[in-house]
Parts: sequence; structure tokens; C-alpha cells
Amino acid sequence: MRILFLSTWYPYPPDNGSKLRVYNLLRGLAQSHQVTLISFTDEPPANSPPALEALCTAVYAIPRRAYRPARPLALLSLLSPTPRVIVDTYTPAMARQIERALQAQDFHLVVASQWSTAAYCQTFLGMPAVFEEIEVGVFQSKISQATSPARRFRHRLTLLKLQFYLRRLLPHFRMCTVASATEATLLRRLVPACHSVEIIPNCVSLADYGDMGVKPQPNSLVFAGSLSYAANHDAMIWFLGQVYPRIRASLPAVRLTITGDHASQPLPSADNLTMTGLVDDVRPLVTASWVSLAPIRLGGGTRLKILEAMALRTPVVATSKGAEGLEVQHDEHLLIADTPEAFAEAVIRLLRESGLRQRLADNAYELVRRKYDWRMVLPRFLQLIERVAPA
Repeated sequence: MRILFLSTWYPYPPDNGSKLRVYNLLRGLAQSHQVTLISFTDEPPANSPPALEALCTAVYAIPRRAYRPARPLALLSLLSPTPRVIVDTYTPAMARQIERALQAQDFHLVVASQWSTAAYCQTFLGMPAVFEEIEVGVFQSKISQATSPARRFRHRLTLLKLQFYLRRLLPHFRMCTVASATEATLLRRLVPACHSVEIIPNCVSLADYGDMGVKPQPNSLVFAGSLSYAANHDAMIWFLGQVYPRIRASLPAVRLTITGDHASQPLPSADNLTMTGLVDDVRPLVTASWVSLAPIRLGGGTRLKILEAMALRTPVVATSKGAEGLEVQHDEHLLIADTPEAFAEAVIRLLRESGLRQRLADNAYELVRRKYDWRMVLPRFLQLIERVAPA
């Protein structure tokens, strides 16, 4: 089957959750199908990476148009029934490249990954199409987390526009996928007529998380995430300001490593803190840590950083929001805590109780093996593809 795959994220290098999802879906599709990739990118590469060329018959990179709320078009679209982020970031170059690809080749199916590419459905009207990974939880959470009535009203208005937009958009797709049961419930609430919804969770390729050649060090914590992402920055402000001092008061030798681009974001001052910046491979750092942290309080979706830590047998302490969308149980697969006091206590327990650490690590690894390994989940996605556009 010939598949045109449209991606919001250029999937190489696969260094964040969205890129990893797209990259693994491409790996699965390439086993039996011919895939052409058209992807947005922040920095168009001079040449397609060999890793993508091995998976795709052709790869096209389109410069992304960043969302600017104060741009005239974004301000004018306040009056539009379409969410203004969709209006403001629309890129004619993407539409033209899709049209050229469709004219050059007879495709059997279009896969549009996330909002930014589904918006171009007018270019492939009438074709079998899948809207891959609809995420509405992030919009819903902004309402409950609003800090003022004005902000709450604004986020409610955005969600209402999103609802009307989805009702116009989804009839152009034969199937849509979400990353969790939570997202499926929210989507059906917004669009009751949407029945063709499949849950394809975010996963890891467990074979890529074998022996890293390092051993976990006592009293070591890690947070794997770029601070350029608002939810990660908020998590570290909360953790360093309200949780970390409590931990260090009990265990002065504890130390924290934060990986990823810190984007010059301000953080509360803290001792025994290492900011690595971008690293080629975060897995050895996570493996070498006694505890992995996910103190997320904002956003939606599922947290790949939790699955990666579980695959590396590093126990996790997370907030309820951080663990949202994953089929995990407190004190079985990880520890969940939502107040500074409870989060600090959970981390201290793991640092002190080696038996608890081993039990959580073993249970979490087994959960990933059964439910969150792409080797187990990709066949479901491929079956979905065959249902939407049987060869």
C-alpha cells in the first residue's frame, strides 16, 4: 500500500515524545508499505537523514510557521470559528507539497499526525484518511488550571471553538486515534457522533532499552525533559521551590540532574543540581539515577519520560497529572503524590528502601513489556490501517 504520512514533528532525531511516536509508526508501516513523509520542521535539513530514507520512499521537510498570538492574523482570527492557532500557523507551502505529492503518485491512504497536519484535509478530500493522535486533554486542563475568571473564560471559548472545528473536521477522516482512554473519553464528549476512535498508546521500543552499562547511584534523582516546554518548566519550578528543600532536609547528600534544553528559563536556586543541557542519549543518565521524577502539573497526553524510566528499571515518582493516561497503580508500578509534602515523602521512601525500589522497578518493567512496547502495539495500528484502506 502507498501511504502519505503528514507529520507535525520532523521525526529525526527522535528526541522527544512526539518524534518518537512518529518515528516508531514509520518503522512499523515501512515493514509492509511504501511511505512518503511530508513533515514540518523548525530547521530544514540539508539532506534527509539516512535513518528516514531507509523507512520512506521520499521525505519532504516544510518550514514550520510558529504561532504568534499577537500577529495580526492571529488577532483577526479571534472572530473566526476556527481555533486561531490553526488559522495563524497555516502554511501554503505544506498545502502545495501535499498537492504535488498526490498529483505525482496514486496513494491509497493519508495519515495526518496531530492538529497541525489534519488542518490540510481539504487537499486530500475523499481519500481514505486517518487523523493520528488527536489530543484535547491539554485544552481541557487549561480550564481547570486557570488562575483567573478571565483566563478560564478564554480557555472555555477556545475549547468551544475546538469542538465546532472538530465536528467539521472529523467527517473527512475514516478513523482517528488517541493516546489514552482519557483522551478517548474527552473526544467523545466533545464530538458524540465520533465513533471511529482507536486507542494507540505512546510506547517505547523495549529492545532499545537494554543494558546501558551503568549502575544506579544512591541519592541521585533525574528529571528528563526540556524546560522549553512549559509543563516541564512549571514542574521544575514547583519541585525545586517546594519539594527539593524538604528532601534535602532529610537527605543532604541527595543530588538532582535535569537533562534537556534549559532554554535560559529561570529556576529557584538549589544545591547539588546539575543541568546537563542537550545530551546525545539520555538513557544512561536515567539508568544511573536512583529515582526518576515526573512532577507534571500541566498539559495533556501521556508522559514518555515515565515509560522510558520504567523500561530502564528506574523507579518513578509522579503527580497524578504526570501519570495521567497510563494504566499504572500507585505503590505497584510507581509512587504518585500531588502535594509538596507527599511528593517529598515518596522520593525519600524510594531513596531509603531498596526493597521498595526493586519491587516498583520490576512491576513497572513488566507493565511496559505487556502494554507499552511498540512490538506489542504496532500490529494494532497496522490492522487499523488495513481496515481504513484495504489493499
